[in-house]
Amino acid sequence: MLEEIKEKLKKLDKKLSELKAYLAIDRNEAALKDLEAKMAGQGFWDNQEKARPVIQELKKVRSIVDPYFGCRKEFDELSELVVLVDNEDKSSINEIKESLANLEKDIDKLEFKSLMGGPHDISNAILTIHAGAGGTESCDWASMLLRMYSMWAEANDYKTQIIDMLPGEEAGVKSAVIIISGAYAFGYLKSERGVHRLVRISPFDSNKRRHTSFASVDVIAELEDDIEVDIKESELRIDTYRSSGAGGQHVNVTDSAVRITHLPTNTVVQCQNERSQHKNKAMAMKVLKSRLYELKLEEKKKEIEKEYSKKQKIEWGSQIRSYVMHPYSMVKDHRTSHETSNVNAVMNGKVDGFIEAFLKWRAKK
Repeated sequence: MLEEIKEKLKKLDKKLSELKAYLAIDRNEAALKDLEAKMAGQGFWDNQEKARPVIQELKKVRSIVDPYFGCRKEFDELSELVVLVDNEDKSSINEIKESLANLEKDIDKLEFKSLMGGPHDISNAILTIHAGAGGTESCDWASMLLRMYSMWAEANDYKTQIIDMLPGEEAGVKSAVIIISGAYAFGYLKSERGVHRLVRISPFDSNKRRHTSFASVDVIAELEDDIEVDIKESELRIDTYRSSGAGGQHVNVTDSAVRITHLPTNTVVQCQNERSQHKNKAMAMKVLKSRLYELKLEEKKKEIEKEYSKKQKIEWGSQIRSYVMHPYSMVKDHRTSHETSNVNAVMNGKVDGFIEAFLKWRAKK
């Protein structure tokens, strides 16, 4: 029994060494000490604008370094314990096996995080959902996806903030924009970008026929304040309008909602979440900045025409994932072939398996 445990520890030691090199732990540890020294310096907290990027960088480095050293500490403690335990001490061996299983899970999480090496993977995510062709059916499907991602965010301790929402005429939403805040939110959710297809018996059809609905999901990184994007005032059209709502006291009776159009790219963003027009404008500008930066990246990759000028129609043949509720239960990702029959779990936010499968698939390309 102990020999089996020792063999597993050898494999985990090798994996930790590989991750140490891949995650550049020595370099990041040195960067961490440098950042902490800056924060301890005299007058550091006097200038919040200069302090903010240092704090953000510290969080980024800690999100890499701390989990690694946590795993290494667990490994060292288990290695020492194995040497002291007698082969007949079944109780202690069972405890070691349980601790070893937990360590394996922690190292798997660390290895999974190593797949996200993009420059903005650690950032918050701006997620946009648009209902496709199909009227009420697609609007309802868009609202189901909004709920799914909100539940995923809650389960992973991320914060969500609705920036804009356009209700459907009868049910659901035509479009919604939310910011999901937390380390690596974009790194995880970039896997969800594309068209999502639903097949089910329609709750809106009195004849109980099967319907197919489509909705598109777009995900971009929320940019840090220190990243510059050149936006000229003369290239913007700013419109104000009255916020929509469910009625009663929650409807804003002033023109506080803001819509900003970037004329050269015809990029439109809007925000109606805040009661203050000034706050809505500031948030809309932040989203616009992120969208224009994303466009700039796509131009560099020479994929701007495919990604933005000739967006795929939200219909047959363009979906990345299908959610089938009738005549059988299945969710399948058409890029990775990852699938599950537990549709209810997925709709309740259990999409980690699809995210992990995509990141591993992407890393191999």
